[in-house]
Amino acid sequence: MTSIRLITRQFLGAIFLNVLTYALPGAVPETPSRPNIIFIVADDLGYGEPGCYGGREIPTPNIDRLAAEGVRFTQGYVTASVCAPSRAALLTGRYQTRFGFEGNAIGAANADPRIGLPADQRTIAQRLRDTGYVTALVGKWHLGGTAAFHPHRRGFDEFFGFLHEGHYYVPSPWQSVTTWLRRPTLPDGGKGRWTSPDGRTVWSTHLGNVEPDYNADNPILRGSQPEDESANLTDAFTREACDFIQRHTAQPFFLYLAYNAVHSPMQAADRHLEKFAHVPDLHRRMFAAMLSHLDDSIGTVLTQLHYVGLDHNTLVVFLSDNGGPTRELTSSNAPLRGEKGTYFEGGIRVPFIARWPAHLPAGRVVDTPVISLDLTATALRAGGATIDAAALDGRDLATLFAAPATTAEPRTFYWRAGQRRAIRHGDWKLVRDAGRRQEGAWHLFNLAADVSEKTDLAAQEPARVAELAALWDKWNSQQSAPLW
Repeated sequence: MTSIRLITRQFLGAIFLNVLTYALPGAVPETPSRPNIIFIVADDLGYGEPGCYGGREIPTPNIDRLAAEGVRFTQGYVTASVCAPSRAALLTGRYQTRFGFEGNAIGAANADPRIGLPADQRTIAQRLRDTGYVTALVGKWHLGGTAAFHPHRRGFDEFFGFLHEGHYYVPSPWQSVTTWLRRPTLPDGGKGRWTSPDGRTVWSTHLGNVEPDYNADNPILRGSQPEDESANLTDAFTREACDFIQRHTAQPFFLYLAYNAVHSPMQAADRHLEKFAHVPDLHRRMFAAMLSHLDDSIGTVLTQLHYVGLDHNTLVVFLSDNGGPTRELTSSNAPLRGEKGTYFEGGIRVPFIARWPAHLPAGRVVDTPVISLDLTATALRAGGATIDAAALDGRDLATLFAAPATTAEPRTFYWRAGQRRAIRHGDWKLVRDAGRRQEGAWHLFNLAADVSEKTDLAAQEPARVAELAALWDKWNSQQSAPLW
């Protein structure tokens, strides 16, 4: 505990010194003509949790600040309802199904040399680096755990984080946190919850499975070398992000800040748990502490941008990689149906915010549907990358940012993972979500009237079902088969 407190004081002290240094007259560096670009990606954060999206239980003042100072999208989508394929699309600007990246590697599968973002798919980091940007990934990669797929080989000049799907937030023996673990059976052979005598560890059988061994063959890396990191990873990633910003004030930079919060394993820091002592259910209290910790960290990054004089010309994007796994974490997708892993709205509609004070209006709320692919296209254009429009599946959002009411004809978005599939065309959505290996029936919803997808209109609208199914089939014929 003493070492963790010392690291925390050192981290806060470094931020304070940065504030003093850059607050001095004449210390603010000249702003590059092209924007700095930061993608902040939360892991497994549900649509209904941030205050600016209607959440009332857990204060998120810094996420809300991004929305107040930028553009908040109420219908922002990702291309997949699980982590890895969603990230593959965000970093390439292309539907991941175009190049067969459909699976979500878990555990030992991350070490399979066949599994990873294909080398012929160029990332936003590669494209921006080619235009003169310095690039960094801080946090979670999950796009290949072997040497051929390492972030350094995918356009990132700097990397601090881990390669697999998750990681424990603090090293064993997990001091200064309470840890919640999934187990199929409690120590007494029963079901339910069990809490260790010291109150530091909770086992729960409510999902009927065991917590994955996230740390196995998955060290924290600086570049390609293991790092002995003792700080909570949410703090460590924030520290590294702030340091990267400080060191690159004189050149345009791209920072992909991929927190693993609020992904499992659930580990809630004492100082954040104390803030939610009033929440009766420990499961929910721990999630609240983890989200509050993430929100505080986002605030620290924004403060760093301010004090180095770069916030005005920095495009900051915030989104979640997929919907919240409500049963696992309590991460709420209200008022949407479904959760992570499904193609109902709760699995693919996420918090989605962009702030760029030099170019975007403050406090704008956009109800027009958009997708994460658009963020990639927008960032590449802002960064001066020359891209063949046919190489990307997203659209530059500059026009929509300026005048959302003038949006052209309705767009069409597509999803596929095994037998799960969906299409949104205008206000209509067709979804087949029985399971990855079960074909199931098509369900039709009018999202303008039924955002919670409660009323299936397939039987009343067979012609529309056929029309949308044909559109999906045409798109699917242009996609690649899954690579694994």
